[in-house]
Amino acid sequence: MLTALLEGETPQANTGWVTWVLLGVVVVIFVVFFVISSRKNKKRQEENEQLMNAIKPGNKVKTIGGVCGIVVEVDPEENTFVLETGSEVSGKSYMKFDKQAIYQTDAVVEKPEDKKEEAEDKSGEPFEEGQAEEKAEEKQEEQPAQDAAAPADGQAEEKTEE
Repeated sequence: MLTALLEGETPQANTGWVTWVLLGVVVVIFVVFFVISSRKNKKRQEENEQLMNAIKPGNKVKTIGGVCGIVVEVDPEENTFVLETGSEVSGKSYMKFDKQAIYQTDAVVEKPEDKKEEAEDKSGEPFEEGQAEEKAEEKQEEQPAQDAAAPADGQAEEKTEE
């Protein structure tokens, strides 16, 4: 076979389906890469949007233009915020920016996991109380059955006391 390759002769019978299989594998790999890449980009975009929505007055912000300051006011309808720059000595100035101009911030996004844990804790309490109530009802049902099975004369009571 090596001599056939060196001479330029190739068996034509098998090359047709092998080419299509290799092409299919390449296409599948490309599609998988595209899907994974788009998921990562979507996740990153959602995290960035959550960070922009987490900005509140008092957060420190650096804009894409390099202006640093403290957020004084946030307007979610216009998607803007007012930034306070300067100091008491040099004088303060206020500038209005679009939220998309934020480059860095010290704002912290509340994780939905914390909210889920709190919801589970709250929902778990009534369930446990319901279980306790069911156990109490079962005990009450058992007690009358035991009272009815006990003999009426006092001799049985004397035996149990000994």
